[in-house]
Amino acid sequence: MTLIDLILYLLVAGLAGAIGQSIVGYGRGGCLAAIAVGFIGAIIGTWLARQLGLPAWLTFTVGGTSFPFLWAIIGAALFVAVISLLSRGRL
Repeated sequence: MTLIDLILYLLVAGLAGAIGQSIVGYGRGGCLAAIAVGFIGAIIGTWLARQLGLPAWLTFTVGGTSFPFLWAIIGAALFVAVISLLSRGRL
């Protein structure tokens, strides 16, 4: 994986995380948090899709590694929703 591939991978993960955060309406941390949420969302979303037997839709291949964009958005939204429910009382 080259440096350009890594930057593109981070960009796609950040976009997925930002969309997931905006769906839920809860976002803290900025760009780095959106990238982290995008990666965690990809893990959660891919696991959920496998458990339900659903196909991988809208995947991006960067440097030979595929990124499940749609499942990352869904997983990121679920992850951010859980985080927001857990931290609502501590604002």
